[in-house]
Parts: sequence; structure tokens; C-alpha cells
Amino acid sequence: MLALKSVVFLKIVNMKKIAIILMLLMSVSTHLQAADDVEWIDGIAAIVNDEVITQGELQKRVDSITAQLRSEGKSLPATSLLKNQVIERMVLTRLQLSMAEQTGIRIDDVTLDRTIENIAEQNNLTIREFRDVLTRDGINFADFREEIRKELTLSRLRQREVDNRILVTQQDVDNYLLTQKTQQGGGQEYRLQHILIALPEGVSPEQLKLSQQKAAQLVQQLRSGANFSEMAIAHSAGQKALEGGDLGWRKLGELPRAFADIVANLETGGISNLIRSPSGFHIIKLAEKRSASTQRNVIIQRQARHILIKPKNRADRAESRAQLERIRERIENGEDFAEIAKSHSDDRGSAVEGGSLGWVNPGVMVPEFEEEMEKLADGEISPVFQSRFGWHIVQVLAHREHDNTEELQRIAAQKAIKQRLVEEEYQLWLRRLRDEAFVELKI
Repeated sequence: MLALKSVVFLKIVNMKKIAIILMLLMSVSTHLQAADDVEWIDGIAAIVNDEVITQGELQKRVDSITAQLRSEGKSLPATSLLKNQVIERMVLTRLQLSMAEQTGIRIDDVTLDRTIENIAEQNNLTIREFRDVLTRDGINFADFREEIRKELTLSRLRQREVDNRILVTQQDVDNYLLTQKTQQGGGQEYRLQHILIALPEGVSPEQLKLSQQKAAQLVQQLRSGANFSEMAIAHSAGQKALEGGDLGWRKLGELPRAFADIVANLETGGISNLIRSPSGFHIIKLAEKRSASTQRNVIIQRQARHILIKPKNRADRAESRAQLERIRERIENGEDFAEIAKSHSDDRGSAVEGGSLGWVNPGVMVPEFEEEMEKLADGEISPVFQSRFGWHIVQVLAHREHDNTEELQRIAAQKAIKQRLVEEEYQLWLRRLRDEAFVELKI
């Protein structure tokens, strides 16, 4: 099977998800090949609003998940428990896809094709080679395209309904960084496993009592040696349930607020008491911990200014370049760079400042600009060069070493806070979506 690199494309779908999609499609294909002479019993597994999930669809997905878990060496729960877990995931997916369709979210073929080309490129394959690899692994390319379309649709829906509504303030970042410095365990990273016993909105006292009893029994079983991954796969309503509840490595500030103090006081391998949140009852296991990296990051900044001439059309390219060549010659002969930039540069944002770009960090400019700038000594003016914006000349006035560790820490903190808040809100949003729908399980 194609080994996909662990990178992100389009800031929406990550390659781990794509690898899972490939695994699911491959195992479905294998199952169907092995079941050529077996007729699916196409009864109803669930009714979701005005749609149905058939027994055949459910069984295919259960077989796929089973193959995936076995390939990862994970223990499997009883088939009935796994079916219950999988049908709940299918219900949530069906509800989200239905909402996306009703609210006009569409992934057009151009976007879809560009995404798949991106996947191929990131694996150093042409699109033809990529298709050949899928075919060799028994994966139908049309099925693969539609699975990617679903993933993009779900991601776009989540972005609109959850991600875009989460705002992180500078005060949030300040508080996060202060916590990292002062909180016990703030200098550590923790790999956690998680089980959620979800509660519906407006939970009745009886439902609350039953859920709490179930969660307490799980804690007791886990502390008696039950396999956490198997129990998460079987019972958890968390988004990482089918990964054995593995949340990966997190700092305390990246965890839900209800978890942080408890995790800091857990021993490696320890199981928490029940943690109550608006989503339900949580159980946490501290699988591993390690010291967080505190390396300094020093970069070279360049103080630069430039002049841009934008061609009006294709025919104007040569004349635009010639114009800038003449401007460069005038500057070399003693005319003032800043004054010419003010009157001639098409980058109006910098033109009013005499072409000044201020102190420029590595990686901020387009590659062509960055490459030319790095060649220059202080005071030197570049030859005329082209980027997608037009023709440029750039002058480096000075350079300096700059420790931007704090800036990177703030960027990382903002990202971590948003990820935590998005995860919390997404879980609540899914619960509301499920509670407000008509769902009847037939298994």
C-alpha cells in the first residue's frame, strides 16, 4: 500500500487521514473480492432524519475498521461493541454531510482534482503514477476521489461552524505562556489516552446516573488491567476513539482546562478519576511524559527596500523590465532610492515609505525575492528580477541577528489555544447536532 508522508495539504486534510482513507478503501475492496459469492443482507442499521444506513454499509465499515486496527496492532473489542461505535460515527458523518448539502457547501471537481494532485506531488508521484499505485493496491480511483471529497466537505463545514467562530486574544496568549512558566508540570509534554462517556443536552437525572455508573465501572476495569485502547474503541464517544483514544503529545496549556491540573499530578501509566465537563464524563490515562523543548531560535533579519513595476499585460513585460533597468541605473548614478520609489513603485503600501519593507524575517517574502535579497551585501542593489507580482529591484540596507524565540512561542501558543478551544467546541457542536436529529438505531 502507498506509504503517505505525514504532511498537511490545503490546511484542511492531513495525510494521516488520507492514509486511513486508503486503508479503509483497500480493506473494503479486499472484503468485496472475498465476498463475491455472498449477498449482503441489506436491512436497515439506522434511520438518520430522512436517510437510512444499511446493514451492508455498516458491515463494510466494520470490516474496514477491523482491518485497520489489526494492521496497527491494536486489540479489538467485542464485535457488538465495535458495531455500536462505528454506527455512531456513521450517524455523525451522515448528519454533517447532510447539513453541508443543505447549507450549500460543495467541493467542485477543480478543487478536488487540485487536492489529489497535491497528494500525489507530496509523495513524489505524477497523477498517473498515483492512480497506478492505487489500482495496484486494489483501490478504485473514483471511490478514492469521493472519499477525499467527503473529507474536504466535512473539514469545510467544521471550519465554518466551529473553527471560524473561535477567537484567541493576546490576553489568552499571555495567560497561556504564564501558565507554562508557573504551573506545576508546565515544562513537560504529556501523551494521553482519553475516553469520553457523552451526555446529551438536557440530560435527565436517570441518564446522568447511568452514565456516571458506566464511566465509574470503566475506571475500575482500567485500574484492574483492562486495555485502555480496547476500552476506548469500544466505549468512547471522543473523536479519537477509533485510534484507541490517543490524544498524542500535548503541553498542559493545550489540554482542556478540566484536564490540566489532574494530568500534572498523574504518574506515568496512571488512570484519572472521572472528570465531568459539559460534554460528559472523561477518563484520562497518562501514557508517557517528557521534557518540552526550550531551544532558542536565532534568525538573520534584513532591513530592505524595493521598487516594483507591474506589467499591464503580457505585451508590456519587456517594456516594464526596461523601465526598471533605467530606474536602477538612475539610482546607481546617485539619485535617491526613496524618492524614486515614492513616485514610481507600484507597491503603493511600501512606496509611501520610500519602498521600505522594514526588518524582514526569513520565509516572509516569495522565494524569488528571498533568493535575491540573501545574495546582497549591505547597501547593494539587486539586478532586476521577476516574481509573480512583477519586476523588482531590492536594496538591503543592513542585517542583524534576531532572537525570535518569544515570537515563535506566542505563535505556537495561539495555535495551541485555538486547537484546544476548537476541539472542545466541536465536541459540543456534534452533540447538539446528534441531539437535534431524528436517529433510530436498528442494531
